[in-house]
Amino acid sequence: MLDQAQIIRTAHQMADAARHAILPWFRNADLAADNKRPADFDPVTQADRAAERAMREVLADARPDDAILGEEYGATPGSSGLTWILDPIDGTRAFLCGAASWGVLIGLSDGQDIVYGLIDQPYLGERFEGGLGQSRLVFPGGERPLMARGGVTLDRALLLTTFPEIGSPAEAAAFARVSDRVRLTRYGLDCYAYGLLALGQVDLVIEAGLQSYDIAGPLAVVQAAGGIVTDWQGGPAAQGGQVIAAGSADLHRAALDLLNG
Repeated sequence: MLDQAQIIRTAHQMADAARHAILPWFRNADLAADNKRPADFDPVTQADRAAERAMREVLADARPDDAILGEEYGATPGSSGLTWILDPIDGTRAFLCGAASWGVLIGLSDGQDIVYGLIDQPYLGERFEGGLGQSRLVFPGGERPLMARGGVTLDRALLLTTFPEIGSPAEAAAFARVSDRVRLTRYGLDCYAYGLLALGQVDLVIEAGLQSYDIAGPLAVVQAAGGIVTDWQGGPAAQGGQVIAAGSADLHRAALDLLNG
Protein backbone atom coordinates (compact mmCIF):
# COMPACT_ATOMS: atom_id res chain seq x y z
CA MET A 1 0.00 0.00 0.00
CA LEU A 2 1.18 3.47 -0.87
CA ASP A 3 1.29 5.92 2.02
CA GLN A 4 -0.66 8.42 -0.04
CA ALA A 5 -0.77 11.17 2.55
CA GLN A 6 2.98 11.02 3.07
CA ILE A 7 3.68 10.93 -0.67
CA ILE A 8 1.48 13.97 -1.28
CA ARG A 9 3.04 15.83 1.63
CA THR A 10 6.53 15.06 0.31
CA ALA A 11 5.64 16.24 -3.20
CA HIS A 12 4.41 19.58 -1.86
CA GLN A 13 7.54 19.92 0.26
CA MET A 14 9.63 19.39 -2.87
CA ALA A 15 7.64 21.96 -4.81
CA ASP A 16 8.01 24.45 -1.96
CA ALA A 17 11.76 23.83 -1.84
CA ALA A 18 12.06 24.31 -5.59
CA ARG A 19 10.13 27.59 -5.40
CA HIS A 20 12.51 28.87 -2.74
CA ALA A 21 15.53 27.92 -4.85
CA ILE A 22 14.23 29.31 -8.14
CA LEU A 23 12.48 32.61 -7.44
CA PRO A 24 15.59 34.62 -6.49
CA TRP A 25 16.90 33.94 -10.02
CA PHE A 26 13.78 34.81 -11.99
CA ARG A 27 14.17 38.12 -13.85
CA ASN A 28 17.58 38.48 -12.22
CA ALA A 29 20.29 40.20 -14.25
CA ASP A 30 22.89 37.79 -12.82
CA LEU A 31 21.18 34.71 -14.27
CA ALA A 32 23.50 32.85 -16.63
CA ALA A 33 22.82 29.97 -19.00
CA ASP A 34 25.02 27.11 -20.15
CA ASN A 35 24.14 25.32 -23.37
CA LYS A 36 23.66 21.55 -22.98
CA ARG A 37 23.18 20.97 -26.71
CA PRO A 38 25.52 23.14 -28.81
CA ALA A 39 23.87 22.11 -32.10
CA ASP A 40 21.02 24.49 -31.21
CA PHE A 41 20.22 25.96 -27.78
CA ASP A 42 19.20 23.87 -24.80
CA PRO A 43 19.89 26.09 -21.79
CA VAL A 44 20.45 25.19 -18.16
CA THR A 45 20.85 27.77 -15.41
CA GLN A 46 21.85 28.07 -11.78
CA ALA A 47 18.13 27.98 -10.96
CA ASP A 48 17.58 24.61 -12.71
CA ARG A 49 20.40 22.98 -10.80
CA ALA A 50 19.55 24.57 -7.45
CA ALA A 51 15.92 23.50 -7.71
CA GLU A 52 16.71 19.88 -8.47
CA ARG A 53 19.25 19.74 -5.63
CA ALA A 54 16.62 21.16 -3.27
CA MET A 55 14.04 18.55 -4.30
CA ARG A 56 16.56 15.75 -3.97
CA GLU A 57 17.42 16.93 -0.44
CA VAL A 58 13.74 16.70 0.53
CA LEU A 59 13.55 13.15 -0.82
CA ALA A 60 16.78 12.12 0.91
CA ASP A 61 15.21 13.10 4.22
CA ALA A 62 11.57 12.09 3.70
CA ARG A 63 11.72 9.09 1.33
CA PRO A 64 15.30 7.85 0.97
CA ASP A 65 14.28 4.48 -0.49
CA ASP A 66 12.58 5.96 -3.55
CA ALA A 67 14.38 6.19 -6.88
CA ILE A 68 14.81 9.52 -8.68
CA LEU A 69 15.04 10.49 -12.33
CA GLY A 70 15.92 14.16 -12.73
CA GLU A 71 16.71 16.22 -15.79
CA GLU A 72 19.89 17.78 -14.42
CA TYR A 73 21.38 15.05 -12.21
CA GLY A 74 20.13 11.86 -13.85
CA ALA A 75 19.01 8.64 -12.21
CA THR A 76 19.43 7.58 -8.59
CA PRO A 77 18.37 3.98 -7.79
CA GLY A 78 15.94 3.08 -5.04
CA SER A 79 14.44 0.00 -3.42
CA SER A 80 10.79 1.00 -2.83
CA GLY A 81 9.50 0.42 -6.36
CA LEU A 82 8.61 4.12 -6.67
CA THR A 83 10.43 6.64 -8.86
CA TRP A 84 10.14 10.41 -8.65
CA ILE A 85 10.52 12.06 -12.06
CA LEU A 86 11.71 15.66 -11.73
CA ASP A 87 12.04 18.58 -14.13
CA PRO A 88 13.26 21.48 -11.99
CA ILE A 89 12.39 24.10 -14.63
CA ASP A 90 10.34 23.01 -17.60
CA GLY A 91 10.61 25.97 -19.96
CA THR A 92 14.09 27.28 -19.23
CA ARG A 93 13.95 29.34 -22.44
CA ALA A 94 10.86 31.11 -21.13
CA PHE A 95 12.57 31.51 -17.76
CA LEU A 96 15.50 33.26 -19.45
CA CYS A 97 13.08 35.60 -21.22
CA GLY A 98 11.26 36.51 -18.01
CA ALA A 99 8.02 34.88 -19.21
CA ALA A 100 5.94 33.03 -16.62
CA SER A 101 5.01 29.92 -18.65
CA TRP A 102 7.77 27.77 -17.10
CA GLY A 103 7.11 25.46 -14.18
CA VAL A 104 8.44 22.82 -11.79
CA LEU A 105 7.33 19.31 -12.72
CA ILE A 106 7.06 16.43 -10.28
CA GLY A 107 5.77 12.99 -11.26
CA LEU A 108 5.64 9.70 -9.39
CA SER A 109 5.80 6.29 -11.09
CA ASP A 110 4.93 3.01 -9.38
CA GLY A 111 6.78 1.07 -12.08
CA GLN A 112 3.65 0.62 -14.17
CA ASP A 113 1.91 3.98 -14.28
CA ILE A 114 2.38 7.61 -13.41
CA VAL A 115 0.20 7.77 -10.31
CA TYR A 116 0.66 11.36 -9.14
CA GLY A 117 1.94 14.67 -10.39
CA LEU A 118 2.36 18.39 -9.81
CA ILE A 119 2.78 21.32 -12.19
CA ASP A 120 3.97 24.23 -10.06
CA GLN A 121 4.36 27.83 -11.26
CA PRO A 122 6.25 29.57 -8.45
CA TYR A 123 6.04 33.14 -9.75
CA LEU A 124 2.23 33.03 -10.11
CA GLY A 125 1.83 30.89 -7.00
CA GLU A 126 -0.24 28.33 -8.91
CA ARG A 127 0.03 24.60 -8.28
CA PHE A 128 -1.86 22.03 -10.39
CA GLU A 129 -2.18 18.67 -8.64
CA GLY A 130 -3.45 15.34 -9.93
CA GLY A 131 -3.57 11.71 -8.83
CA LEU A 132 -3.95 9.72 -5.59
CA GLY A 133 -7.44 11.15 -5.21
CA GLN A 134 -6.39 14.75 -5.88
CA SER A 135 -7.41 17.00 -8.78
CA ARG A 136 -7.13 20.68 -7.99
CA LEU A 137 -5.51 24.01 -8.67
CA VAL A 138 -4.18 25.79 -5.59
CA PHE A 139 -3.56 29.50 -6.02
CA PRO A 140 -3.03 32.52 -3.75
CA GLY A 141 -6.19 32.87 -1.74
CA GLY A 142 -7.91 29.62 -2.60
CA GLU A 143 -8.26 26.51 -4.70
CA ARG A 144 -10.60 25.06 -7.31
CA PRO A 145 -11.17 21.60 -8.77
CA LEU A 146 -9.66 20.66 -12.10
CA MET A 147 -11.95 19.41 -14.85
CA ALA A 148 -11.00 19.04 -18.51
CA ARG A 149 -13.50 20.47 -20.97
CA GLY A 150 -15.62 18.02 -22.96
CA GLY A 151 -18.10 18.37 -25.77
CA VAL A 152 -15.83 20.49 -27.96
CA THR A 153 -15.59 19.63 -31.64
CA LEU A 154 -12.32 19.98 -33.54
CA ASP A 155 -13.40 23.15 -35.33
CA ARG A 156 -14.08 24.82 -31.96
CA ALA A 157 -10.99 23.52 -30.17
CA LEU A 158 -8.19 25.63 -28.70
CA LEU A 159 -4.76 24.06 -29.35
CA LEU A 160 -1.48 24.78 -27.53
CA THR A 161 2.10 23.75 -28.20
CA THR A 162 5.51 25.04 -27.17
CA PHE A 163 7.37 25.47 -30.45
CA PRO A 164 6.13 26.45 -33.92
CA GLU A 165 8.94 24.32 -35.38
CA ILE A 166 7.61 21.15 -33.75
CA GLY A 167 9.86 18.10 -34.16
CA SER A 168 10.88 16.81 -37.59
CA PRO A 169 9.42 18.07 -40.90
CA ALA A 170 7.03 15.10 -40.92
CA GLU A 171 5.92 15.86 -37.35
CA ALA A 172 5.48 19.54 -38.22
CA ALA A 173 3.31 18.59 -41.19
CA ALA A 174 1.18 16.31 -38.99
CA PHE A 175 0.76 19.09 -36.44
CA ALA A 176 -0.24 21.51 -39.21
CA ARG A 177 -3.04 19.19 -40.28
CA VAL A 178 -4.58 19.58 -36.84
CA SER A 179 -3.72 23.26 -36.46
CA ASP A 180 -5.42 24.05 -39.78
CA ARG A 181 -8.70 22.58 -38.49
CA VAL A 182 -8.96 24.04 -34.98
CA ARG A 183 -10.36 27.40 -33.94
CA LEU A 184 -7.13 28.78 -32.43
CA THR A 185 -3.49 27.72 -32.04
CA ARG A 186 -1.13 29.35 -29.54
CA TYR A 187 2.59 28.74 -29.00
CA GLY A 188 5.20 28.94 -26.27
CA LEU A 189 3.30 27.70 -23.21
CA ASP A 190 5.62 24.88 -22.03
CA CYS A 191 4.15 22.82 -19.17
CA TYR A 192 1.61 25.53 -18.36
CA ALA A 193 -0.37 24.36 -21.39
CA TYR A 194 -1.20 21.07 -19.66
CA GLY A 195 -2.38 22.92 -16.56
CA LEU A 196 -4.70 25.03 -18.70
CA LEU A 197 -6.09 21.90 -20.35
CA ALA A 198 -6.76 20.33 -16.95
CA LEU A 199 -8.45 23.57 -15.89
CA GLY A 200 -10.80 23.42 -18.87
CA GLN A 201 -9.42 26.56 -20.53
CA VAL A 202 -8.11 24.82 -23.67
CA ASP A 203 -8.80 21.55 -25.43
CA LEU A 204 -5.64 20.14 -27.02
CA VAL A 205 -1.89 20.09 -26.41
CA ILE A 206 0.29 18.49 -29.09
CA GLU A 207 4.08 18.22 -28.82
CA ALA A 208 7.02 16.13 -30.01
CA GLY A 209 10.54 15.46 -28.79
CA LEU A 210 9.62 15.28 -25.11
CA GLN A 211 11.55 13.44 -22.41
CA SER A 212 9.90 11.48 -19.60
CA TYR A 213 10.53 14.28 -17.12
CA ASP A 214 8.69 16.71 -19.46
CA ILE A 215 5.44 14.76 -19.35
CA ALA A 216 5.22 12.65 -16.16
CA GLY A 217 3.81 15.36 -13.90
CA PRO A 218 1.51 16.89 -16.54
CA LEU A 219 0.21 13.44 -17.53
CA ALA A 220 -0.99 12.76 -13.99
CA VAL A 221 -2.60 16.19 -13.70
CA VAL A 222 -4.48 15.96 -17.01
CA GLN A 223 -5.68 12.40 -16.43
CA ALA A 224 -6.92 13.23 -12.93
CA ALA A 225 -8.94 16.07 -14.48
CA GLY A 226 -10.64 13.65 -16.89
CA GLY A 227 -8.43 14.35 -19.91
CA ILE A 228 -6.56 11.90 -22.11
CA VAL A 229 -2.78 11.80 -22.70
CA THR A 230 -1.20 9.41 -25.21
CA ASP A 231 1.48 9.30 -27.85
CA TRP A 232 0.52 10.07 -31.46
CA GLN A 233 -0.42 6.42 -32.02
CA GLY A 234 -2.77 6.34 -29.05
CA GLY A 235 -0.34 4.42 -26.83
CA PRO A 236 1.32 5.26 -23.51
CA ALA A 237 3.02 8.67 -23.31
CA ALA A 238 4.97 8.41 -20.05
CA GLN A 239 8.32 7.99 -21.82
CA GLY A 240 7.87 11.20 -23.81
CA GLY A 241 8.43 11.52 -27.53
CA GLN A 242 5.28 12.49 -29.46
CA VAL A 243 2.52 13.50 -27.03
CA ILE A 244 -1.10 14.56 -27.46
CA ALA A 245 -3.35 15.61 -24.58
CA ALA A 246 -7.07 16.19 -25.13
CA GLY A 247 -10.04 17.18 -23.03
CA SER A 248 -12.28 14.40 -24.34
CA ALA A 249 -12.11 11.02 -26.07
CA ASP A 250 -13.94 12.27 -29.18
CA LEU A 251 -11.60 15.21 -29.64
CA HIS A 252 -8.58 13.01 -29.00
CA ARG A 253 -9.72 10.57 -31.67
CA ALA A 254 -10.37 13.34 -34.21
CA ALA A 255 -6.93 14.87 -33.66
CA LEU A 256 -5.19 11.47 -33.81
CA ASP A 257 -6.82 10.76 -37.18
CA LEU A 258 -5.33 13.96 -38.57
CA LEU A 259 -1.91 13.41 -37.02
CA ASN A 260 -1.76 10.02 -38.71
CA GLY A 261 -3.59 11.01 -41.90
